Amino acid sequence: MIKIRITDKLWAVVKLLLEITDLAVEVNEKEILSDIDLYIGKGETHVLLGPNGSGKSTLFMSILGFPKYDITRGEILFKGEDITSLSTTERVEMGIGVSFQNPPAIRGVKLKDLLKIEHHELDKSEDLSPEMMEIVNKLKFDEKFLERDVNLGFSGGEVKRSEILQLLAQEPDFIMFDEPDSGVDIENVELLAEEINILLEKEKKPGLREKSGLLITHLGYILNFVGGDTAHVLMDGKIACSGNPAEILEDIRKEGFKGCVECCQIH
Repeated sequence: MIKIRITDKLWAVVKLLLEITDLAVEVNEKEILSDIDLYIGKGETHVLLGPNGSGKSTLFMSILGFPKYDITRGEILFKGEDITSLSTTERVEMGIGVSFQNPPAIRGVKLKDLLKIEHHELDKSEDLSPEMMEIVNKLKFDEKFLERDVNLGFSGGEVKRSEILQLLAQEPDFIMFDEPDSGVDIENVELLAEEINILLEKEKKPGLREKSGLLITHLGYILNFVGGDTAHVLMDGKIACSGNPAEILEDIRKEGFKGCVECCQIH
């Protein structure tokens, strides 16, 4: 496999937002990922597929910089800057956001207060700005819900909508979505997809989009509402193949992930 190092000059031309080169990651001294090369340009939405235990969540956590995930080789560049050694906080401040599949409840922290922090409204009144309240209403939340502790006692659909709401408040440049369509009914999937499309600026022409995303999905149902540019299949900690999301998903539906084994052997 030929590997290309993206120089600053070339980065400016191709407008890469995220560049992962030759990445290897260990968890508890066990290698989970190896030889990961992934390039996501500005305005692109990439889809990550793979069986359970293939390393999808590990890749997410490594991009976020969680300490448990030890990068033993390779580098991660964001906006042309090496972030491999940066803390999670520093990466978030640079514009990386994530919607977790199963985020924890945060006792003692009201959803409204968290939104104010994420939307930089700490010095304003106790109420959210009209801009944020418009978003809150679109996601079918009310004032009473905003007074609840984050994710405490939330239903599956409420947790997913709360995660998207927080991302809309944060306004990150690169967003990772961990199975946004799992455990959610069709009505909520369509509602979430509408807001994900706003986050990824899908209403703009492709060349004018600045926001990028990486989306994990098992079911693929979310792709009926959120278009993907490129799909990657992760098998045994390596990217087995990449290509058109619709074609790859159709192959997986017909043959299962065992049909990707041949790609693994080739690469």
